[in-house]
Amino acid sequence: MRELWKLTAQEAVALLKNREVAPRELVDAAAARIESTNSRINAMVTLCLERARQHAVRMEKIDRSDLPPQFLYGLPIGVKDNTDVAGVRCTSGSRIYAERIAPANDIVVERLEANGAIVIGKTNLPEFAAGGNTFNDVFGATRNPWDTRMSASGSSGGSAAALAAGQVWLATGGDFGGSIRTPASYCSITGLRPSPGMVPRVQRQPFNPLSVEGPMARNVADMALMFDAEAGWHPLDPLSQLGPHPSFAGAAARPGKPRRVAFSVDLGIARVVDREVSALCRAAAERLAGDGVVVEEAHPDLGDAERTFHTLRGAVFIARHAALLEKNRHLYKPEIIENTEFGLRLKPGQIIAAEMAQGELIRRVARFFDDYDLLLCPAVTCPPFDVDMRYPTEVEGVCFEGYMGFLVLSCAITLTACPVVALPCGFTAAGLPVGLQAIGRARSEEALISAAAYLESLFGVAGLTPIDPRGA
Repeated sequence: MRELWKLTAQEAVALLKNREVAPRELVDAAAARIESTNSRINAMVTLCLERARQHAVRMEKIDRSDLPPQFLYGLPIGVKDNTDVAGVRCTSGSRIYAERIAPANDIVVERLEANGAIVIGKTNLPEFAAGGNTFNDVFGATRNPWDTRMSASGSSGGSAAALAAGQVWLATGGDFGGSIRTPASYCSITGLRPSPGMVPRVQRQPFNPLSVEGPMARNVADMALMFDAEAGWHPLDPLSQLGPHPSFAGAAARPGKPRRVAFSVDLGIARVVDREVSALCRAAAERLAGDGVVVEEAHPDLGDAERTFHTLRGAVFIARHAALLEKNRHLYKPEIIENTEFGLRLKPGQIIAAEMAQGELIRRVARFFDDYDLLLCPAVTCPPFDVDMRYPTEVEGVCFEGYMGFLVLSCAITLTACPVVALPCGFTAAGLPVGLQAIGRARSEEALISAAAYLESLFGVAGLTPIDPRGA
């Protein structure tokens, strides 16, 4: 039997489209791969195999005469466990919702299923998707397939680990402060944090540009394929884009060499970056220079980004958690309590000042991109850490303040509202993955994905996944 789990998403979709493989075969292949690997990584926490097989039967009978170009023909995917799939348990990693059954599909799932995806199960996340390490009191911790002693990061750590281990071909992710980008870096896969509104979603604060949905995959072409199936307009999301959108898979198929690129190890704001992370990302930038790209050490002014991000994040936590916290404080992890209470202590003037500061930052970054096609920097300040640590407290002997300290490079970029592709660029001496953020100007997803395909080819790392999970 073919090892279907080793196929790229594009290869699998081509086989499905040509009826060389049936959706039920891929569902069975994914189920078998999950059974053989999940005990070692705990990436997939709830399976919905009967639902998936029923969906596969319907997909096999579908009229193929007028299907859109982004159709996935019955490809199984994983969905992060804070995103509703009708009739399937959705816990958000919280004991508050440990037995909750989703009454209907989230609009992200609605769109993906309408475009031919089959949900096979739910992927793990930190409690309420808060934090850079995937663990919770409902399902426990997700382990990194490259070294099961290590963290897969978070909050989309279950999705990233499932992809790296070949459990699914595509998986959903959400990104607030780096929740797609840091798991992509830690698991040597690829993820896109798109511009706000590119993937429609329903939020308590409908004009919140900080939290976005985006695709996660093993390579740029597969990521673009999923993005085509996710992106578009929806009446429930006022930030969503009418389009029509270009073919992002088409952009990935046309690798575009940038002319002038800015590179920064620390964006001028990180107090410390691990030496190996710094060296590997710098070596990646030097490969561009060696290929004729103009690479300059530069970054926009992000001096107020960390303070601004934490203030705006605090305001979002009021909306997300304040009411629940009143009744369920004993069920919350301390970091969420701390962030929510920080938000409740904020004064209106502080929140307004932070919103205005973000506006100024966005304009500074837009002017920066008058001179550069891309900005490159590390996805995270340190390589994968011990899975039993709640979060890194220091790097290279420099201590962080709070549990988001090691994520400053991704948090700052969140504020720019620019699209970002996280992609692998190398490995530490211990064999742990390191990833790079490739940041483009606002609403430049087509050009960014084309450039990311070029970077991926130059770095030559993406083809190393999927892997069998590796222990000590």
